[in-house]
Amino acid sequence: MLEFENVSKSFWTGTQRKVILDRVSFRVELGQSLGILAPNGTGKTTLINMMAGLEKPDEGQIRRGCRVSFPLGFMGGVINKHSAMENSRYIARLYGLDPDYVEAFCRWLCGLDEYFDQPLGTYSSGMKARFSFSLLLALDFDIYLIDEGMPGSTDVEFNRKAGDILRDRLRTTTVIIVSHQPATLEKFARSAAVLSNGKLHMFDTLEEAKQLYDYETQG
Repeated sequence: MLEFENVSKSFWTGTQRKVILDRVSFRVELGQSLGILAPNGTGKTTLINMMAGLEKPDEGQIRRGCRVSFPLGFMGGVINKHSAMENSRYIARLYGLDPDYVEAFCRWLCGLDEYFDQPLGTYSSGMKARFSFSLLLALDFDIYLIDEGMPGSTDVEFNRKAGDILRDRLRTTTVIIVSHQPATLEKFARSAAVLSNGKLHMFDTLEEAKQLYDYETQG
């Protein structure tokens, strides 16, 4: 499970304090994927980063009783001067996995051909997104984190292969996805929450969450 207990987070913008979370508590059990609706600018990426352990709360406790992924699209663990081959083997060792397997999996899924052996610093944003997604799927997590604001790939063949693998993975894993579009959540989660004014309102169904979300964003 992943649990937030009385978690608060805010930033100073230079003119005022922007509150992301204000004493928020919730729990995500394995097998119960969650979609979180949040308008742009409310702290979607910050929330996902806190779940992954990339950002610390100001107050409260975050407990991870399972293997939680880095956010889809996160490139903080890789080194631009190294190739995808070198990075995949390095990350595999960090997670205690077989470097040969992780390299072969990423090389097959990326479809980057000779660029797989070139430094990441030479990649386009789309190529980096393909490598990041491949690396995420090569590793074994209980909960996968998806931030809709992360860059995606426009490569049709890659999207097809990666989409098939992700759909298969969802049968045995849990997803937490944050988005400002309700339609995006329908593919991944049945239960949902709404992030609004520093509070996270939890609902049993996406339809219930959409009613509050529409009221908050349109009303």
